[in-house]
Amino acid sequence: MTVAVGFIVEADGGSRGNPGPAGYGAVVKDDAGRVLAEAAESIGTATNNVAEYRGLIAGLRALLALGAEGGQVEVRMDSKLVIEQMAGRWKVKHEGLRPLALEAAGLARRFRVTWTWVPRERNSHADRLANEAMDAAARGETWQSSEITSAPESAPVVEPGAAPPNTDAPSLFDDVPDTQAPVAADGRAGTAAAGTATSHDRRGHGWMPRASHAATSLLLLRHGQTPLSVEKRFSGLGDPSLTPTGLAQAEAAALRLSRQPYEVEVIVASPLARARQTAEAVAARTGLTVLVDDDLRETDFGEWEGHTFAEIQQRWPRELAAWLADPDVAPPGGESFASTARRVEQARDRIVKAHEGRSVVVVSHVSPIKMLVRFALGAPPEALYRMHLDLACLSAIDYYADGPAVVRALNDTAHLS
Repeated sequence: MTVAVGFIVEADGGSRGNPGPAGYGAVVKDDAGRVLAEAAESIGTATNNVAEYRGLIAGLRALLALGAEGGQVEVRMDSKLVIEQMAGRWKVKHEGLRPLALEAAGLARRFRVTWTWVPRERNSHADRLANEAMDAAARGETWQSSEITSAPESAPVVEPGAAPPNTDAPSLFDDVPDTQAPVAADGRAGTAAAGTATSHDRRGHGWMPRASHAATSLLLLRHGQTPLSVEKRFSGLGDPSLTPTGLAQAEAAALRLSRQPYEVEVIVASPLARARQTAEAVAARTGLTVLVDDDLRETDFGEWEGHTFAEIQQRWPRELAAWLADPDVAPPGGESFASTARRVEQARDRIVKAHEGRSVVVVSHVSPIKMLVRFALGAPPEALYRMHLDLACLSAIDYYADGPAVVRALNDTAHLS
């Protein structure tokens, strides 16, 4: 049966010996069969099933890199096990596969996926890439290939009614009492205790098998108070400085991050003044230099900059309704949340690659931080409505080269009490 789709992901993996020298391959195509992206990698010694899951994950990540979140996709693999487990018809019984299956499922939830088993001869492109990777692994080589051939010609399809994240100052929800308390890393409701939520044993934890590589830890710090945040006004690319209270909040966060158990090695900040001021406070305490990544900036709210939500509702009622209903819709003269999400993912990938295995303080804003948390959880866009971030709060995510990302803390404000 032919399935009408916008994209096709073909993935494969294998090992010489099961377990043995292993590798995977993945290819992304449009519905006309045109190749959009390829990915392949040798992964050392592993089983066939591990390599197959790694191929699926690589294919879905390549599709995200093309900006296709929310689009319809058919995943084709010649692994009956992976297809049936991802379709929910078979249980994941092998504990060693569970973290990979969870990561793949989290990525898949960001699309509308049809799972299709195909015979090996109909999966020849991904099979060829996987065999090239296995050959490299057998030679003892660390080999990786990734290529974006071309971007999709049309914008990705996003489910209507998807909820956008909070804005930075009015934060659409910062002036509304939370219906759910924030959850600390240990699962308790409320603010995480100092020194526990972002402990730096980065070798694996919880129910996840102990990872063989140290995690890259991103300590996500929201900037301190500004005049616009006091008045709950939209604050995007406008560049207000911190208030005296905001400076004190930044100093409190900096003092905390300069002590154990934190071992801060890198600081990366949004280019906006309120984030840079907060980052400079951390730099002064740690002796580090602040690196700036432009993609960590807040969403551009265009003509709504500096206005309250009530003012916008009165002056731009139709535009506001459309913006609230669809993350692809931008404020007049501004930027959509879908666009923000794409650049934030790019920033994350650059930071994690450049500072692998290190502890990085990322100083940014409400929208980028919530998006990073959502990506790590594999949660849908509407999950952003379920998060609240206070000024100068700390959240933390660990990224594993051989496992899923893990959220270790959210909205931790112990340093401000």
